[in-house]
Amino acid sequence: MRVIAGKYRSRVLKGPGVLKLRPTSDRLRETFFNVLGPAIESSLFIDAFAGTGAMGIEALSRGASEAIFLESYGKAVQLIQRNLESLEIRNAELIHADVIAGLEKIATRRVVADFIFVDPPYEKTQEYARVLDFLDGSDLIAPRGVVIVEHYFKTTLPMRFDRLERARVLEQGDASLSFFRLAAAA
Repeated sequence: MRVIAGKYRSRVLKGPGVLKLRPTSDRLRETFFNVLGPAIESSLFIDAFAGTGAMGIEALSRGASEAIFLESYGKAVQLIQRNLESLEIRNAELIHADVIAGLEKIATRRVVADFIFVDPPYEKTQEYARVLDFLDGSDLIAPRGVVIVEHYFKTTLPMRFDRLERARVLEQGDASLSFFRLAAAA
């Protein structure tokens, strides 16, 4: 696994090894960041269910001003920490907690995120609704912010919540990326 572009381009990240993690493929990561384009620069990027930390690290490499990693699995937290240390990344925060607890912690600071990437294990389908419901009712998303959910292509996500609505879906292999925006920002 490697960083695809930007400041840390071609730097190798420690992969999951024997850990039961499913990192976002290099190809899907490249597509994802090509879609976001220059909007990633100077943004706050939240990597929920961070796993190896590859998505948040890629965001930082491409110019995000800060990344917050949320991960509940202790061994994955250690892996993310090692990846951040190996690249000497300082503008990142790693929160070892359930994703909702981590999002609540961030929300108490009254910050807003430009991008929130949500990638629970594919088989934990209840996590998609749980996190999207929380985000829909929170003030964590910037007015023009985007929530991007990676999911198995056969998993159906709602088109709309109270405030969030799906604006786009990209499919690549067995993965899909669903992009949600605040309805008022559309």
